[in-house]
Amino acid sequence: MNMLTVFQKRSRKKISPLERAGMTLVYIICILAGAFTILPFLYVIAGSFATEKELVERSFFIIPHTFSVNAYKYILADGGIFRGLGNSFFIMITGTFVNMLFTTTLAYPLSKSWLIGRNLVLNIIIVTMLFSGGMIPNYLVVKNLHLLDTYMALIFPGAISAFNLIIIKNFFQELPRELEEAARIDGCTDVGIFVKVVLPLSKPALASVGLFYAVSHWNDFFNSLIYLNSTRKFPVQIILRQIVLLAQGASADGSAVDFGAGGVPPEQAVKMAATVAATVPILCVYPLVQKYFEQGVMVGAVKG
Repeated sequence: MNMLTVFQKRSRKKISPLERAGMTLVYIICILAGAFTILPFLYVIAGSFATEKELVERSFFIIPHTFSVNAYKYILADGGIFRGLGNSFFIMITGTFVNMLFTTTLAYPLSKSWLIGRNLVLNIIIVTMLFSGGMIPNYLVVKNLHLLDTYMALIFPGAISAFNLIIIKNFFQELPRELEEAARIDGCTDVGIFVKVVLPLSKPALASVGLFYAVSHWNDFFNSLIYLNSTRKFPVQIILRQIVLLAQGASADGSAVDFGAGGVPPEQAVKMAATVAATVPILCVYPLVQKYFEQGVMVGAVKG
């Protein structure tokens, strides 16, 4: 009880004016950084609900004077965006599963210093971070494997990221060896140790790397443009690109579209609505993995 009283008294010690000024400066910098980060996105959301006239007349706003959903009517007109969202979710979920499967199963043996040939394999992996075959050799490989116009062309060529592999490997190396030895004494095999001990303890690292993979698949645009030919297989990024290009063309030639006076679709608002449609779904993933980031500082601690 006395020790608790002493600790409470120490925790209530006065903060010097210099320390208070430093903390205030840090808070101000964090608030400004947060504002600079979120304000552009709020402007994009507001602009997607604004009229074309307001977007031209006002350089920045958070709340539009005239609320309009014409941009969303335009991008939802043919229903292609829903098909694109379904394709993107399928590619993201399947691709992330394949990425994590290959990355973790390769990182675990490479985390063992006694593995023969470990350094050679690691050096080969590191070289791939500096040099790559290039676009044409990659395309020829995908073509010869008969993966063109399939989702597998977007998943298997990048099944393992060297950078993410090294992150997972280093995390596995920091896990207490005592836990693996205790599981082995209890009769657990190497696969059992990996599945029942290593992976549960690595949730923060796995969540972080899995999020990197998921965002990469969701934002993938160039590979889809190269390897996919069927319109029904296009992810949402390709669909939105087509919608924006059509809106620009219609605005340029004055094509008649049912959007009020002039029949011209709201070009700028369509771009912002497309940005919102492509960004909001992946943003919803972050709250699901936030708790694992918070737990990261506690994982790996050995309690005596």
